[in-house]
Amino acid sequence: MEEKNGGTAGIWQNDQSNSPGLDEFFDDFLKAEPLFLDKLSLQPNYLPEQVQHRGKEIHELAQILAPVLRQQKPSNLFIYGKTGTGKTLSVLHTIDKIKNLAKSKNIPVTTLYLNCKLKKIADTEYRLIAQLARDCGQEIPATGLPTDEVYKSFFSVLDSKKQVVLLILDEIDQLVKKTGDEILYNLTRVNTELKNAQTSIIGISNDIMFANNLDPRVKSSLSEEEIIFAPYNALQIQDILRQRAVLAFKEGTLEDGIIEKCAAYAAREHGDARRAIELLRVAAEVAERKNERIVRISHLDDAEHKIEKERIVDIVKNQPKQFQATLYSILMISEPKSGQLFTGDVYDSYLQICKRTGLRPLTQRRVSDIIGELDMLGIITAKVMSKGRQGRTRIFSLPLQDETLNQVKSLLKKDLGMD
Repeated sequence: MEEKNGGTAGIWQNDQSNSPGLDEFFDDFLKAEPLFLDKLSLQPNYLPEQVQHRGKEIHELAQILAPVLRQQKPSNLFIYGKTGTGKTLSVLHTIDKIKNLAKSKNIPVTTLYLNCKLKKIADTEYRLIAQLARDCGQEIPATGLPTDEVYKSFFSVLDSKKQVVLLILDEIDQLVKKTGDEILYNLTRVNTELKNAQTSIIGISNDIMFANNLDPRVKSSLSEEEIIFAPYNALQIQDILRQRAVLAFKEGTLEDGIIEKCAAYAAREHGDARRAIELLRVAAEVAERKNERIVRISHLDDAEHKIEKERIVDIVKNQPKQFQATLYSILMISEPKSGQLFTGDVYDSYLQICKRTGLRPLTQRRVSDIIGELDMLGIITAKVMSKGRQGRTRIFSLPLQDETLNQVKSLLKKDLGMD
């Protein structure tokens, strides 16, 4: 084995002639004392027995959804809040309690959960309805049927017995970005097609303004109730981290102050507890790769850089084509230009990219909205500047490090078919 891995200092040797083979490396890895007791407790899909600092919101959820236990359709419900504020965790915790009680009392309740951010599952209306039908036990081909037929199959399997169905659409704003809001209208009309079953929609969104941008007909059809999740503060995130750390690590594994530093990082990023947990897990992985027995603050700094890079790449990868084209236009004109970059420059570049890729151009106003969303995601920095009588425009800067920037460019070229 001739390759070296700088991330495993203490196991690999710098001298190629002394580099151990893979068998020896894995043998040494297994002999080393692990830092983790239960790594699963730091994974995004982990459901703790107790959800901290969300008692009020969970009680509201329970009040709204409780009628399902009497075989009554609850109100449609929309849940808003920034990433990592406990929205999905609180919903799944409450739903889990409902499912367990319904099962013990033989109450026919079905829950369907779908993350609308997932590609090839929720990126078209056909795929989303087909996946929901499959989750109910109905076989649907990946392609080939008219969308109306897929809806009929879905309605048929729902109505095959008397039941109340809770349809949970996580990151529902991503679904509307990809498919438009007609799908929401169709889903709210499901009950008019059913005789035995009833359905309620629970939408979870990071975009607090999401419902305001829906077609008035769709918004009226939803008639939803709302719960807003505020960001966690640093002390609340510390409590959450300590709860997970007790489960995840052996005693004495964490350096003093690392929980507080990790919470401070996350509180700075809009109170994102999910990010804090991920940061702690990755810091421990960094320490483990270096064959160290204590997770230190220096490992946390390394983890912060690694996660930020992966976060940006993941966001860009999951954006619709129009978002990608807008971002690529910014990246392209930022290279030859030094100094201020204006919205009009971006739009001219965007039109050229649409021409090359076959995308139908959006209006300049819509592209300006997308620029605002890219700014909100932290991919670009856009500041509004007054141009006097000519109105206002945005000037741009790119906060990404060169390594991340190059990776994003390569990804966009590939996804837009511009290789």
